[in-house]
Amino acid sequence: MPEAAPPTTEALLRRLEWRVIRRLDGLLQGDYRTLMRGGGVDLADLREYQAHDDVRHIDWNVTARLQQPYVRQFVEDRDLTAWFLLDLSGSVDFGSADVTKLAVSTGFVATLARVITRHGNRVGAMLYGTQVDDLLPPRTSRTHVLELMQRMRRPRAAPTIAHGGTALADLLLAAEASIRRRSLVFVVSDFISQPGWAAALARLSRRHDVVAVRLWDPLEMALPEGPGLGLVTLEDAETGEQVLVDAADPAFRARYAALADEQEEALLQALAEAGADVIELATDDDLLDALMRFCDLRRQRARLRLPRRFPSTMRRAAAGAASTAAMTGATA
Repeated sequence: MPEAAPPTTEALLRRLEWRVIRRLDGLLQGDYRTLMRGGGVDLADLREYQAHDDVRHIDWNVTARLQQPYVRQFVEDRDLTAWFLLDLSGSVDFGSADVTKLAVSTGFVATLARVITRHGNRVGAMLYGTQVDDLLPPRTSRTHVLELMQRMRRPRAAPTIAHGGTALADLLLAAEASIRRRSLVFVVSDFISQPGWAAALARLSRRHDVVAVRLWDPLEMALPEGPGLGLVTLEDAETGEQVLVDAADPAFRARYAALADEQEEALLQALAEAGADVIELATDDDLLDALMRFCDLRRQRARLRLPRRFPSTMRRAAAGAASTAAMTGATA
């Protein structure tokens, strides 16, 4: 029996609008308090400085008169520009079951882009295959979201050994040079890349509100178990290089799992040090659950009132200080 043809871009977006977007619309973009803010410029009020405040907002004239630090509060502008930096390299087009990381990425990007554009905000994208090969300027319309999905699903050049693998830093550096206005930036990637991307991500986070959307598949963490396993040919999706391994060998399986754990720890540490928020999307994840986690992440940031460019080490210290202050107040 022939395989069913994949849904068209229009059909996929219509399905997402019916199953996911309508349920998320009020959560991500409320009428009075949005989880995704623009950059406000109108002065609203003054209040005393607190430990988590951005020192750049201190009003030095008022501070000098009152002998007490005061900070300016601004009206939050609803108008925002969101950018999707999309890693569409060979390793993203992988999935151990029926769903690939690319399919998960497409669903996530389409859902958020449609929610954002429905409220008059603009969405742009930079796409990376073997290089930064596509740029979609920020616009606001359903047709624009369809165009973005179509470009994500467009076939790309097959990897070669001479290519040497993904250089995610190229995408981040291109974004740093191109995105002038402070924006909400989603870096959607599996972060399987040549070294050098962490420093570029940290620089991007200092200027923009960055969310790292990490794609992964369970098979990348541990080899499958079951009878019939033996000699297996593994192919590097980034370079096309192949190697023959014994998947039933306990020693090899242990080394594979240990190396995966080591790389996982190093990746999460690099993302934390870059100061970016992190959302993890697995190929066996439910999209709605993943987006609810995103909502929780934005609410937590809003509760702590952390500035967008807060370094990760200070972010943890401020969260701890806020928790201690809350417990002290409750005790008192």
